[in-house]
Amino acid sequence: MRKQKKVSESYVIMTELVLPNDTNTLHNLMGGKMMHWMDIVSAIAAQKHSNRIVVTASVDNVSFAESIKLGNVVTLEAKVTRAFSSSMEVHIVVYAEDIPSGKKVMSNQAFFTFVAVDQSGKAIDVPEAIPETEEEIRLYDGALRRRQLRLVLAGRMKPSEANELRSIFDLKEDAE
Repeated sequence: MRKQKKVSESYVIMTELVLPNDTNTLHNLMGGKMMHWMDIVSAIAAQKHSNRIVVTASVDNVSFAESIKLGNVVTLEAKVTRAFSSSMEVHIVVYAEDIPSGKKVMSNQAFFTFVAVDQSGKAIDVPEAIPETEEEIRLYDGALRRRQLRLVLAGRMKPSEANELRSIFDLKEDAE
């Protein structure tokens, strides 16, 4: 039987302060710096779940709902939503806080996928993720659809093979 771990065991919080070197000419956090922080926090969550070295396999759409300003405190929260054989989907939520004004906003969300590897870089099995809360169950339930969409978009799966996506693509059983 496959080993199991609770989703909550992978939960990570990372906090950063936006400094001048992190910003563009409008004094907003650069997107690349945000992606760097998101990659770090989600990799830690995947490592906590798998107890293995992990590599980034994919990054879903990352959009910026709110700009993050110089001097803001950025809080990144990440946790594994679902584990497949060697891959794990990690959900990241990013908050920006202007401490003097007391204003805190959610600025970003994304899903990153990681693969656990051994010392030679070969993919290795990971524990099953067990969701407990309503939010964890919701994210877990949607993970298979998101995975199939990633595989279709990457050309690694035919749309006709993506059973979880049939309703989105309105595919017939025998469609190619």
